[in-house]
Amino acid sequence: MQNTNLKWQKACRILIFDILKMNSMTKLSVNINKLATLRNSRGGNVPNLITSTKDIESFGAQGITIHPRPDERHIRYQDARDLKKVVSTEYNIEGNPIPKFIDLVLETKPTQVTLVPDAEDAITSNAGWDTIKHKDFLVDVIKTFKESGIRTSIFVDPDVEMVKAAAETGTDRIELYTESFAETFAKGNKKGSIAPFVAAAKMAQEVGLGLNAGHDLSLDNIKFFKEHIPNLLEVSIGHALICESIYLGLENVVNMYLDRLK
Repeated sequence: MQNTNLKWQKACRILIFDILKMNSMTKLSVNINKLATLRNSRGGNVPNLITSTKDIESFGAQGITIHPRPDERHIRYQDARDLKKVVSTEYNIEGNPIPKFIDLVLETKPTQVTLVPDAEDAITSNAGWDTIKHKDFLVDVIKTFKESGIRTSIFVDPDVEMVKAAAETGTDRIELYTESFAETFAKGNKKGSIAPFVAAAKMAQEVGLGLNAGHDLSLDNIKFFKEHIPNLLEVSIGHALICESIYLGLENVVNMYLDRLK
């Protein structure tokens, strides 16, 4: 019975995946953590995350991403609650599924939850899940979120075995951790930078997983990445986008990404 259920779930995922592929435009979800960092550095409420979120969506972004951490050094847990009331596109909450985080996600019910195995003291995300070692844990957590109608995604390295094992957890999607791509691309090795990600993307398609990507994607590398990765549904970009906006303006930069993601 369990094997039958798994086969049925895989068939459903592939069907949904094929429908989503009909729209070749990759969605841009803007991570606003850096705006929260700027706000917190001075105290007060400037920049105002609610206003910024509304503006970013009005500029054309198809999603908003936040990554609250236990120390709340940028996004605060209350921000997650407040943003739920105003986000009109897709709302993605990333984080390590510790009990406090799980409770927050179940309370706010975002469009998507992205599970990231970052340590509490990590400056930024620095690795994907070992979906073989942590399979049982991920199965339980994902089941909890899906029972509440929340789409699930797992942050993984571009490793075909990790992608294949991710499908056994019941997740809807994976998010490829793209730091290694960005670093290798910046050194001029375009072919080497993209190869493992193409293989991982093909495996995701084979096992019926939707595909997201994020980390160190920028205006310099996003077009190349998009052009070479099949069936890319969504990218989450924050640090580079906010830095580029200092020089080019937020509205302009959002639209520059949208143009590259067509």
